[in-house]
Amino acid sequence: MLIGHFTERPYQDPESGYFGATGLPIKDLDLSNDIYDPVVGSNLYNRYLDEKIYAEEMGFDALMLNEHHSTPFCMGGAMNVEASILARITNKAKIVLLGNILPIWDDPLWLVEQLAMIDMISKGRLVSGWVRGTGRESVAHNAPPAYNWERFQEAHDFIVKAWTEPGPFRWEGKHYQYRYVNPWVRPYQKPHPQIMLPGVVSKDSVMWAARQRIPYVMLATQLEPTRQSFQIYKDTAKEEGYEAGSQNFGYLWKVHVDETEELADEVARKFVQGPSNPFLAGNEGTANPALMKLPGLTSRSRVLPTQQVATANRGGQLSRSYEEQVEDYTIIAGTPKTVIPKIRHVLEYLRPGSIFFWDGDGAMTHDDQMRSLRLMGEEVIPAVREIADELGLKSPFEVSPRTGEPINESTADIVVPAAD
Repeated sequence: MLIGHFTERPYQDPESGYFGATGLPIKDLDLSNDIYDPVVGSNLYNRYLDEKIYAEEMGFDALMLNEHHSTPFCMGGAMNVEASILARITNKAKIVLLGNILPIWDDPLWLVEQLAMIDMISKGRLVSGWVRGTGRESVAHNAPPAYNWERFQEAHDFIVKAWTEPGPFRWEGKHYQYRYVNPWVRPYQKPHPQIMLPGVVSKDSVMWAARQRIPYVMLATQLEPTRQSFQIYKDTAKEEGYEAGSQNFGYLWKVHVDETEELADEVARKFVQGPSNPFLAGNEGTANPALMKLPGLTSRSRVLPTQQVATANRGGQLSRSYEEQVEDYTIIAGTPKTVIPKIRHVLEYLRPGSIFFWDGDGAMTHDDQMRSLRLMGEEVIPAVREIADELGLKSPFEVSPRTGEPINESTADIVVPAAD
């Protein structure tokens, strides 16, 4: 099993008026950056990097980053910069990007080069995840939503070819054209870094991932709709002639561990007390109808079961309280003694080979996060590894998502050269 750590890296400024339990709700693309304080931002960037370093020290296999733009709920607008820093200051953990928003890149050759550099600096620890993005990113980066899906697929094909085939070559696609493709940088991993696809809404994306044999990661979704969505992947895989296993699936959800049950509950409530986040039930802010109805962005009929119970800002109708999320396991909080059995329930129900604990978010402080990371490292992660071994849950780095065969030096899809 792959066990990762994640936080959205929210912009936490109590003086802004948009923070905390009494903060004003935020509407997508409706808040001026006039309230942004670079000193606060600088301190937060360094805090979040320090927490990633400690997460590695506590035994996490992976450090997950994500990318959003023009919003205070995620400071990852230049996620690849963060990844580059982590590539140099960490030693063992995989750097998981979930992910770069392919359709907004007018020059994916630049992305080819950036990601290959991260992979080389980290000595082969990059996991490259790609997403289609939301209406926010399409509008903020002047990307045509009607071609979102086409641009995503073409950019993916182009990047993989540029990583794996010798140049120079020409690329004459519908959305991207290059007279000369010969990047003077190649990934450290061969043939290229493992690719993952995260998501929530699009049925087309899940089926595409299954056809590509790319692991699919569900993001903070309820358990039964998640299992139903995974079944769509499994059914597509069967049509493609293979059986999808735990190595083909990942799951991210909110988990916080603390020293007492009372403190854990107090801190976990801060998940819903930071700047409004359309991906965080209970604090999703105000939906922007214009961004939800951009033509062609996502099919309104070909949606996953998870979309039906998503927040309004993700195309659904549901806003769930903190208590409801605790009840349905999408927030797990407590001491290691009470958290571990609940994590087991999730693993038994969904059977993912990769998991990511979403923590340190909302209004949580640095101290809140560091306590949780320490307890995870001391007690939770070792127990989860035992549970995963008992359940036979393998990551895509243990069993190939393409062949279903155990990965070793002779059968690995992705080979990492020996370090000098």
